[in-house]
Amino acid sequence: MAKRRIGILTGGGDVPGLNAVIKSVTYRSSENDIEVVGLRRGWEALTHVNLEDPASRSHYIIPLNRDNTRTIDRSGGTVLHSSRTNPSKMKKLPDHLVSSDFPASLSTKGGIATRTWDVTAQVLANLSGLGIDHLIAIGGDDTLSYAAKLNDLGVKIIAIPKTMDNDVRNTEYCIGFSTAITRASDAIQRQRTTVGSHERIGIFRVFGRDAGFTALYTAYATSIRCVIPEYKFDLDKLIQLLVEEKRANPSNYALVVLSEGAAWEGYEVQEYGEPDAYGHRKKASVAESFADEIKRRVGEETITSDLTYDLRSGNPDFMDKLVALTFGNMAYDAILEGKTGRMSALVEGRYDLVPIPDAKLGPRKLDVATTYNTERYRPIYGNKRGLPIFLTRAS
Repeated sequence: MAKRRIGILTGGGDVPGLNAVIKSVTYRSSENDIEVVGLRRGWEALTHVNLEDPASRSHYIIPLNRDNTRTIDRSGGTVLHSSRTNPSKMKKLPDHLVSSDFPASLSTKGGIATRTWDVTAQVLANLSGLGIDHLIAIGGDDTLSYAAKLNDLGVKIIAIPKTMDNDVRNTEYCIGFSTAITRASDAIQRQRTTVGSHERIGIFRVFGRDAGFTALYTAYATSIRCVIPEYKFDLDKLIQLLVEEKRANPSNYALVVLSEGAAWEGYEVQEYGEPDAYGHRKKASVAESFADEIKRRVGEETITSDLTYDLRSGNPDFMDKLVALTFGNMAYDAILEGKTGRMSALVEGRYDLVPIPDAKLGPRKLDVATTYNTERYRPIYGNKRGLPIFLTRAS
């Protein structure tokens, strides 16, 4: 009888803690004589691998064992690497599939027509060819939206949420969030010396395309102002608050942290470059635009610091290591129990298995009324009694 086989992949952006998940699943599997195969570069492994080509197979498929995962949890990133691949909307087919007949779609945006292919049939064929009985998909909204699609098609799949934005639905916490806040807080505390020495307004940009968790919690921990995508701020009002704060500070400086998706009334976030596999374009820095407005309107000098990619670099902190290990073990337990369509999660501060989120609902967002002071552009610090440890509930 063939051994049971688990596949595991990481999609989207990397975060600290991913390797701890991979190791925990591999170690547990070895105790039950279950094979684990790592799928390199996320969903790309299942769209691009040519199982008839040994070179392609070895490039995308990595047998995992205790020996080659023994030390991986000591560092950040993902040993399986990652990509932003959407098998439902492939803009280009791999060479060995160019003559295949996949469902195609044509969309037009900005006068430019784009043809895409849905290669889900090939994904299913590759899962079968690899003998994968259960799949673990680790990712954010985009990666997990395709995981939900596979589950609907009968693939046994368990999801694990990861994103610094902490905006996956049905969970209060995603792997990578704690380390991002730790990194951002440390960077801001260090840069106080420079901003203060030059008597300027310090502006910090962090990740948060659609949700302001990273900015809000960084502001909460460092006691500074923040702006978030969920609430468009009054430009003149915020500038005045920062100028007043700067003048009241003995060191004559002020600080503010902005989500990348934040905007003021009348301002549209600028985007550039080609859309990725899920339709996202890169966002121009709202921090730079805000700094220009401060200079133009009140003549104050600024220092702008883009913290984004530094927040996902390096090793996980304790919280992310703990949650990653636990999420991985929960996923493995779910597989042993034959479950599918479930996601490791934290709900009401407790570990739980929940349904993979419905992609149509979009990302989880902050409840502005209970978390954000729209008059002062600061987190709300009061009325926390009875809340889970991460101060918001799954939605």
